Amino acid sequence: MPIKACVFDAYGTLFDVAAAARQAAAEPGGEALSENWPQLAAHWRTKQLQYTWLRAVTGDHTDFWSVTQDGLDWAMEAVGLSEPAIRERLLQLYWELSAYPEVPAMLAKLKEMGLATAILSNGSPDMLDGAVNSAGISMYLDDNLSVESVGIFKPADVVYELVTQRFSCTRDEVLFVSSNGWDAACAAAYGFETAWVNRAGEPVDRLPGQPKHVLSDLTTIPQLADPNYGKFHNL
Repeated sequence: MPIKACVFDAYGTLFDVAAAARQAAAEPGGEALSENWPQLAAHWRTKQLQYTWLRAVTGDHTDFWSVTQDGLDWAMEAVGLSEPAIRERLLQLYWELSAYPEVPAMLAKLKEMGLATAILSNGSPDMLDGAVNSAGISMYLDDNLSVESVGIFKPADVVYELVTQRFSCTRDEVLFVSSNGWDAACAAAYGFETAWVNRAGEPVDRLPGQPKHVLSDLTTIPQLADPNYGKFHNL
């Protein structure tokens, strides 16, 4: 079936999750982060994801902002930081994450093609709105779909089902794009065509589903959504 909707994970896919720690380390007052911000960013992201999975398994749901704060608190303790001002600044910056450089042009091409576009994220609606508006990409997105409407984090099937409900499409009419290997794999098992944005060159996850496409960035998403696109448009 032709692709009808291109749907993106948000954090790590459209938005650079390391940007908050990197920026805070470069600012006055962020000297304590200057040497260990990459480690802090990695710990923060790992714990953020782990807490969503564990809460999904136990049924102890909370919003993504609470999970994000809990993950940061663990990460700061792990690298020996306790300054409240640094914590406050890191959390503030998480609402203003920068998009990867290729994102605006890629989304604009998808809209030029007449495709539906959306975010499907663990993020809460207000967090997603803040990130989208800060990055200046709201005009390229038809919707920001959040797990808060179903009360469980990805990769529960009911989360992926939000896409087919929103766009009145079948599973094979969706190109789902994520930087998380587990997310791309689980979306593939659900029935989406999937693209894994593997910026770090990691191995493919050993899971029942497998991403159809493995990319180093988002530049070629329009070609994947419509193989004939390059014949009629300037890429």
